[in-house]
Amino acid sequence: MTAAISTASLVSIDAVALAPALLPAIGVVLVLLGDALLPGRRDWQVGLGLTVLVVGAVGALISAVQAADGAVRTLCLPAPEGACLWTANPMTGMLQAGILAATAAALALLHDRDGGPRDTTVTTALLLAAATGGAGVAASRDLGTWLVTLELATIPLVALVALRGTRSAAHGALTLLVTSVTSFALLVLGVALWMTATGDAAFGTDTVALAWADPHRRAVLVLAAVVLLAGLGFKLSLVPFHAWTPQAYSTADLGTATALAAASKVSAAAALLVVVQAFVGVPGDLRQVSIVIGALAAASMLLGNVMALRQDDVTRLLAWSTVAQAGWVVLPVAALTDAGLHAAAVYVLTYAVATVVAFAAVAAVGAGPLSRMRGLLRRDRLTGGALAFALLVLAGLPPGVIGLVAKVVALRPAVEQGLWPLALVAVVAVVLGIAVYLRWFAVLIGDAGARGDAGEESEPGAATHEVSTPASGGGARVVLVAGTVLLVLLSALPGLLLALVS
Repeated sequence: MTAAISTASLVSIDAVALAPALLPAIGVVLVLLGDALLPGRRDWQVGLGLTVLVVGAVGALISAVQAADGAVRTLCLPAPEGACLWTANPMTGMLQAGILAATAAALALLHDRDGGPRDTTVTTALLLAAATGGAGVAASRDLGTWLVTLELATIPLVALVALRGTRSAAHGALTLLVTSVTSFALLVLGVALWMTATGDAAFGTDTVALAWADPHRRAVLVLAAVVLLAGLGFKLSLVPFHAWTPQAYSTADLGTATALAAASKVSAAAALLVVVQAFVGVPGDLRQVSIVIGALAAASMLLGNVMALRQDDVTRLLAWSTVAQAGWVVLPVAALTDAGLHAAAVYVLTYAVATVVAFAAVAAVGAGPLSRMRGLLRRDRLTGGALAFALLVLAGLPPGVIGLVAKVVALRPAVEQGLWPLALVAVVAVVLGIAVYLRWFAVLIGDAGARGDAGEESEPGAATHEVSTPASGGGARVVLVAGTVLLVLLSALPGLLLALVS
């Protein structure tokens, strides 16, 4: 059924299981090789990249369905160790599909605007490389692969921010680079502490349970978890590791911002779930770990929504929305249960689709002040309607039912584990989030002839608006329609996503 190579002395390799990561990597090689052989022909590169990403996403979905009866494992060491470095279950497959699909959307938006990047070789190769890292980190179970693939999912995006070529983009890229280096340093330290505490080079529940039973090793393990969460906090835009997010989003090309907001966030969430999964089922009181995760979630939900309410620039609003939504992604993880991990996966996938639609709408209209979209629902029913539906999903309001379901699913594990303070913060965050997105929704249905919101504030020290031109091609429209259809389908059949992830 699958192409596997296995002997008594070799690591087993299942090419089909590895396809979500292998296909984008092969795409990188083909793009670079083709550019060397045909330096004057680059019109095919974006098409190749999109094809590879879509096929990889479909393959990940198929793997998710096939893994329903049991996890698919490959890169397994020969007996007697038998440890597998790659494990894919339904949740992993869905996360990989989300990463690849979001990257495809970012690639389509990146090459759909006047004044966008001209070097398709570099941009396509960088996005495919980031997709390779994202798909890899979701299924990696050893510390080395997890660390390398996580950085591979991040570093190419730094270059993409800088490639816009403006001074502000260079500043945003530098901010993102410093953040990435700091995050990597923390992750390396966390991995070292993990190995010290568990004596294991993998994220294994058995070794974590043994370390937790020893009071001395437990202290080191808690420290390792805190440091790893801090490193991942930068990538997820969790408070207080979020400062780079508004700057990078507002100075990057909209396609790059889409990759940062959607594909990168799903990759980081997948990496977090790999770490936390090792604590699920461990006997003993894990309250210390839950408190740390819960504190990050609560601070992110509150600060992200409060700052989003103050924004007048659409990309900065989406950036602060990312901070708030990251808190919702982490909220169920604090329960340290299988249900919590699945809820986090459901939420991050729902958030990613809605955010991609929002960025596609901004690309179709052009970035800039919020008032630029006044009356959009009347002027352009397709773009305005799609954006309005995405905002309702993010707010968790009907008819965006999948957003409401995702919030309920995310809240349930915390309530079941008795994390009532965190649940109360989430309720407050729901109210603030509704205010954030309904404020934008009101602009969409407003009078197009009315004056902009001149009195609205931006955050202190914020840069002036970088107004971009609308999309000139059909890529933004395709992404807009495809994403909206998916949101409508999931809102009509929310159990479909829940069944595929569980």
